[in-house]
Amino acid sequence: MQEAQLLLSQNTWRIIDQTGLGAHFDALQSFGMDDTLCASVGSGKSPATARAWVHHKTVVLGIQDTKLPHLEAGLHYLHDQGYKYIVRNSGGLAVVLDEGVLNLTLVLTETEKGININRGYDAMWLLIKRMFADFQQQIEAREISESYCPGSYDLSINGKKFAGISQRRLRKGVAVQIYLCVTASGANRAELIKGFYDRAKKGEPTKLFFPEVNPDVMASLSELLGEELSITDVMMRFLTTLKETSNQIYSGQLTDEEITLFSEYYERVVERNQKMLFENL
Repeated sequence: MQEAQLLLSQNTWRIIDQTGLGAHFDALQSFGMDDTLCASVGSGKSPATARAWVHHKTVVLGIQDTKLPHLEAGLHYLHDQGYKYIVRNSGGLAVVLDEGVLNLTLVLTETEKGININRGYDAMWLLIKRMFADFQQQIEAREISESYCPGSYDLSINGKKFAGISQRRLRKGVAVQIYLCVTASGANRAELIKGFYDRAKKGEPTKLFFPEVNPDVMASLSELLGEELSITDVMMRFLTTLKETSNQIYSGQLTDEEITLFSEYYERVVERNQKMLFENL
């Protein structure tokens, strides 16, 4: 964990807080933002940047999900449940975003030796453990195979997953991303994804792996810690923990150069999303 600590101990962290942008802040904009920050931070033109964001009722699909045999039926189900859906440009499978899910991204520049992929995951895991250290609960990083979007860095307490970590690498920048189910029912979110897969597979065998989602293995932090947390509560923990590990944190937005970059990367994300969806319907 020493190398993970070094990643967190940046001299300066720029904080971009987008948790309050509301229902019109689209998830595709977030992926355009992270690509922009990867390019800017990776080039050395911007400092290490931590971004926080919330989206309303959106299911983010992985590219693999677009290969489901009855994808259209699954998408109709999501629409009928009141959810938008997009395809992300990083790995993984379907996840749920809503007003009770806080997303955090740490954007770092590659060093001369590079940032080993596990080192990036460990840095986020260490950050989350420190954010909730006062609860005396052990936060594990291991695959919860019956969760949605299972991976070796699923974060769980007592076997119940509340978060998943992914990475995006672009132009010498590394974006380590996590979704934290903060409030409401983790099982209900899992039921939504289970319903999507049930309709998109219809029991047919598939060449690619898709999880058999069990809602009982997922929960929110509020459920697991026995305390009603809010997005604001967790944001304060996030900022306090980053401040403790670095010399300076400051609130910022995109620079003029980054705004220009964002227009380009957002357009690419939108085009890719449309291509992945319509090619497979």
